[in-house]
Formats: sequence, structure tokens, C-alpha cells
Amino acid sequence: MERVRISDIAEELGLSTATVSNVIHGKTRKISDETVRRVQALLEERQYIPSMAGILLAQNTSRIIGVFVHDHEKYEGHVLEDAFIASSLNALSAEAEAAGQFMMVKRAKRAEDILQFASMWNMDGLVVIGFCRQDYMYLRSHMRIPFVVYDGFCDRTERIVNITIDNTSGGRQVGELMRRLGHRRALCVTDNLEGVDKERIEGFRQGFGLGETEVMVVPMRREERRAYWQREAARFRRATAAFAVSDAYAVELMQFLRESGLKVPEDISVAGFDDTPWCKLASPALTTVRQDSAQRARVAMERLRELKTHADCGGTVVMPVQLVERDSTAPAQEKW
Repeated sequence: MERVRISDIAEELGLSTATVSNVIHGKTRKISDETVRRVQALLEERQYIPSMAGILLAQNTSRIIGVFVHDHEKYEGHVLEDAFIASSLNALSAEAEAAGQFMMVKRAKRAEDILQFASMWNMDGLVVIGFCRQDYMYLRSHMRIPFVVYDGFCDRTERIVNITIDNTSGGRQVGELMRRLGHRRALCVTDNLEGVDKERIEGFRQGFGLGETEVMVVPMRREERRAYWQREAARFRRATAAFAVSDAYAVELMQFLRESGLKVPEDISVAGFDDTPWCKLASPALTTVRQDSAQRARVAMERLRELKTHADCGGTVVMPVQLVERDSTAPAQEKW
């Protein structure tokens, strides 16, 4: 069935396309009731399907909040399946609905992709997840749509709201726990030494005190990472504790340790970061650092509304975190 166009409706009724378009978009103040009735009747008869994008672009506000997630190579094409990302999207969706807004989610590899898509849909605001400082600076200098940085690293916040968590405190709380449990040799697992991961490791070292800390920088791709675990297996046998900067790496590590004949937490205690749903399902349940996803999403939406009316406002909001101790950590045992 051929799509009915506005021009078809206008020609059949002897009206201008502008008049028909105004009726479709609800701009009828200067149009007679009889004309509105005629247009609406023919639209229904011809089963006209309006373009949602066209309706939104014709309004002063689209009520659309765009959420752009960095489709980083480490997710290997499955970024929206990541537990932390999924939890964040769920919380953001709830806040958008409560505010009477729509949420549109898109994966993006480059900041340029965000710019093009956001402008096309006349978005009210953006939540940008997982990009880097250079990307945020690019967006700020190339568009006027307000946006907040969500789970990214941004040390310059002019006209940007950076909503982060106290990564250093989270790492410190894990380090203090391991020290209290009597651990003296620990491994820190990360895939980079920058941004939030760097803060988490530095916090761990502060909390761990005089204990010996080694950093393991693992490959981002799963198959390469598994080969790395195997090559470095001897390091796990020397340590009694391991802190992974994400729950995903912590759960994966526990699986490898079990396959290697090491028991968690008897032989080695393991902790992660984020308190994703994986933590309670893991065996044993994972000790981790909890951040309040609902609160973070609520702050993101509040700050977007502020940016909408006060474009010059900006700054960093640091959300608190809390250690959640579960079965994957226990007092250190002497190693032979």
C-alpha cells in the first residue's frame, strides 16, 4: 500500500499543504472548525500515518531525551547487554517516563555520530555514557543541546554537568576491607590506567596501606583476556586478594580461578565494583561497591532541566558509594 502524503490530502481538499500540516500538528487556532473537521475526516479515511520525526521537529520541544552509549570495542558488539549499562538505562527510562518524556537509546562509536543524530531528532537533552574528555569537548563546541556526562571521565565542565561517583572512595573501601581481613598481597585488575579505573585503583592502594599491590592490565577482548589469565596464573597463586575495577571482570576472574583449581574465597578473596545483578547470582556472591542507579538517573534528569534554562551552568556532581560485603571475601589464609 502506497503511503499517503500531506500533498495528496491537500490536493483532494483544495487546501494548502501548510493548512493540512498545521491540522496534523495541532496548530488550529487560525483554522476554521469546518476545515479542521474536513481534514481530520479525510486523514482517517485515507489512513494517513504521520511522520513522528516531522511532528516532533515541528514542535518547540520534542520531549525526547537521547541516551548515547559508547559502543567501545571491549563490549564486542554487545554493549547494551552489559549489566551496568542495562541497569543505567532502566533507571534513566523510569525517570524520563516520570517526567513525561521519551527516551531514545542509540549506540555510537564517535562523538560525530551523536551530533548528527541528536540534531535530526530535535532532542531536548542528552545523556552521554562512556565517552572520553575529548568527545565531550567536541560536543560542547559543536551543538547547543544540553547534555550530561554519565559514567565517563570529564575534568573540564564548563557548560557540562558531569555526574560521577566517588570512585576513589569505593576503591579505598575495598582496600580497607582486604587489609582488615589480613591480606598483604593483592592484585588490581583493569583494562586501562586512566580515568575512573585509575581512581579506583588509587583508592584501593590508599585503603590497602602497606600491603603489596600489583596491577594487571588485561586485554579488552574476552578471548585474549582468557589467554592472559592463563599466562599469568602464577600471580594469582601468590596473592590472597584480587580487586577488579568492574563486576564483569570480577565474575569472569572467579570463573577462571575455579577452573584453575583455586577456591574463592578460601585461596583468594575477590571483589568488584558497581553492584550489578551479576553479583548476587555469582558463586560465591560477589563483594562489590554499590552505586545508587536510581539516584544517579534522577540527578541526571534534574540537571538536564537546569541546563535547558541556564545554559551556562555546569560542574561535577559526585555521588556516594557503599561497600557491600558478600561471600567472595574472607580472612586471609597463609600460603605455602
